[in-house]
Amino acid sequence: MGERRDTQLDALRAVAVSLVLYAHFLAPGGTSFLGHLGVRLFFVLSGFLITRLLLEARDAAAFEAGPALRSFYVRRAIRIFPPYFAVLGLVWFTDLEQSRSSLTWHALYLSNFWYALRNDWTPWVLCHLWSLSIEEQFYVAWPVIMLLAPRKRIEAITIGAIAFSLAYRFYWPITAVPALARDLLPPASMDALACGGLLAVRRARGADVPRWMRRGWPAFAAAFLAVVWS
Repeated sequence: MGERRDTQLDALRAVAVSLVLYAHFLAPGGTSFLGHLGVRLFFVLSGFLITRLLLEARDAAAFEAGPALRSFYVRRAIRIFPPYFAVLGLVWFTDLEQSRSSLTWHALYLSNFWYALRNDWTPWVLCHLWSLSIEEQFYVAWPVIMLLAPRKRIEAITIGAIAFSLAYRFYWPITAVPALARDLLPPASMDALACGGLLAVRRARGADVPRWMRRGWPAFAAAFLAVVWS
């Protein structure tokens, strides 16, 4: 299960990084819209790249679901675990912002649940890990679906995931306690991740962008910005 780089996607990553850094360090107090936009762009890219990788593995002549899953998880672990746990080790050693009490949650990639359940960004030094936790939770479930589901159902599954996530986002403000859970729990980010997945699925089967999507993109863009802004 190999990986290849696309310079266009690297440029989009740079844009996403810039938006997040601006929101964290340069934006006026309380202005987080561009940071949200950057994170969602990251999620779309991740959904696209991971889904493309899994579909390519599925198309291989010697494809078997079990070995393909093992290969995927091993590659993710080798790539992500060393720097991630090095950061946690540094935080544990220095006990920055008295973070040791929450390190188990972060080590298990449950940072998003830690902050959502407390409705508070303490410790702030580790708050950026919530999005990495979302990514890891996505990595656990999505490969199983992409490699085991009937191929003809995969596009419908991605569309269903997008619809479910949007329904969650619009329903949650009515009942949300605590409020941070609206953005930090996994369903809140599945629209962006699955949008990337849908793009990869359509690209894999050589499908062009539907006419209704080409004509309606301004409305979709406005709706997306409204959801992220709210």
